Amino acid sequence: MAVSDECKLKFMELKRKKTYRYIIFKIDQVAQQIILERTGGPEATYEDFASHLPEDDCRYGVYDFDFVTDDNCQKSKIFFVAWSPDTSRVKAKMTYASSKDRFRRELDGIHYELQATDPTEVGLDIMRDRAN
Repeated sequence: MAVSDECKLKFMELKRKKTYRYIIFKIDQVAQQIILERTGGPEATYEDFASHLPEDDCRYGVYDFDFVTDDNCQKSKIFFVAWSPDTSRVKAKMTYASSKDRFRRELDGIHYELQATDPTEVGLDIMRDRAN
């Protein structure tokens, strides 16, 4: 599965310039490549990110999670989210699952990966636990 150059460019902007809080990617079945679907600006919240993950289709997401450590230090970790809800089509699940590792390797700088089938598996509390 090919990855569009725009996907890599937007990820680098999120990573280096903090231009985005999150990015959502999808697979274009016709072009057989991963494309950019949506971005959220630096002021976007986790709720904005979660609300754009469809209930019945798979997506990849990247979320820049800011937090404060126990030592009172401001930190940021980038999460890769493989979203595959139970209600999505089997073919979509298989396509996303088989393309995930290659796509994740294209995005250099991911700190953590989450695989989720429902919103409870990708909540802020889970990100906070993983990041600490």
